[in-house]
Amino acid sequence: MLLGEGWQVKPAGGATGEAYIAEQGEQKLFLKRNSSPFLAVLSAEGIVPKLLWTKRLENGDVITAQRWIHGRELKAFEMKEGHVAQLLAKIHHSVELLDMFKRIGNEPLTPKIIIEDLQNSLKRNLFEEEDTVVERAMQYLEAYCDQVSQEHYVVCHCDINHNNWIISKNGDLYLIDWDGATVADPALDIGLLLYSYIPESEWEKWLSNYGLEMNENLRLRMHWYVVSQTISVMLWHIEREQTEEVNTWRDYLHSLIL
Repeated sequence: MLLGEGWQVKPAGGATGEAYIAEQGEQKLFLKRNSSPFLAVLSAEGIVPKLLWTKRLENGDVITAQRWIHGRELKAFEMKEGHVAQLLAKIHHSVELLDMFKRIGNEPLTPKIIIEDLQNSLKRNLFEEEDTVVERAMQYLEAYCDQVSQEHYVVCHCDINHNNWIISKNGDLYLIDWDGATVADPALDIGLLLYSYIPESEWEKWLSNYGLEMNENLRLRMHWYVVSQTISVMLWHIEREQTEEVNTWRDYLHSLIL
């Protein structure tokens, strides 16, 4: 109805089921229902594919259409390349993006809030037995909470998986899927990316492309956020009774707090 006659619309997949691909001849669009309210800013800064139009339905839902990018997802080994670090730095340094987040009432995700959220989630999951690995990890987070707290917050994507990085045939790089983004310490994104994809011997080179120098404070903050996110992912799998995944993440958590 929005597009007119001759368009074929099919689900694009994804966890939310709110994304679609529309095609008519050579034309192709990426449609999404109720996407991020700051999509226009992301588009204007070239962080996501160009936003073409936004339309509100009678039921209040908002549909956005973006230009379809002929390209591919990044491979895991490509995350070490300089343009990945440079795009993440551009995102973290975007004043317009941060202003938009603040205008919609997005409060910073502080270390104290993260600990409170994890404690509530642990209670909700009712651990029948003491999980010493999780218990030690929580003690670690609480012990270093004040040391990692700071006043410099930016817009963090919070899901820097290589599948969310799209490179076009022309070499333009985009970071998509902003549903989980929030205002936080940039060490959250940086730590998850480095720990997941970059050998420690290459961290300083990657950070140089980003525009940072490694120091002990940054190293501590990155490690703190990786530990907290690992507990969070582990709890996500516990809620879904995915035992194998839970054990994999528990082992990884153990390696982080040895």
